[in-house]
Amino acid sequence: MNTNLAERYLGEAIELARANLEQGGRPFGAVIVKDGEVIATGVNQILSTNDPTAHAELTAIRAASQKLGSPSLDGCAVYASGHPCPMCMAAMRMAGVKEVTYAYSNDDGEPYGLSTATIYADLAKPFAEQSMKIRYMPVRPASCPDLYAEWKRKAG
Repeated sequence: MNTNLAERYLGEAIELARANLEQGGRPFGAVIVKDGEVIATGVNQILSTNDPTAHAELTAIRAASQKLGSPSLDGCAVYASGHPCPMCMAAMRMAGVKEVTYAYSNDDGEPYGLSTATIYADLAKPFAEQSMKIRYMPVRPASCPDLYAEWKRKAG
């Protein structure tokens, strides 16, 4: 990626974040680019929607998917004002985003309570050692066909 273009898109993400801050939101913005064109933007909407998943990257992903008419963002790049959290990073991978660039690191955000480094560290541990209890219970009701096999059959 051309450094000047990356700086331009990061600048747009930061301006979105700044405008969101002025509107009472959190200081995060994201820009999604495909083939040199901005196809979607997003800002953190957690406070305005009471939705803990309404991060800037996810609102931009949702807008981009709607614009493209597809959940696939193959060939897209995301430019984020801040270091994407694990949830956003996973969503970008699942959507097929090819590249992520961010302007503010977790270290930059730490003094302000805006770092997700502790979540990354927790997720790196085995399930049994993580702070959230996680358990696998292989329940398969006899009255229902296997859920995944049924999905595969219907999906073709």
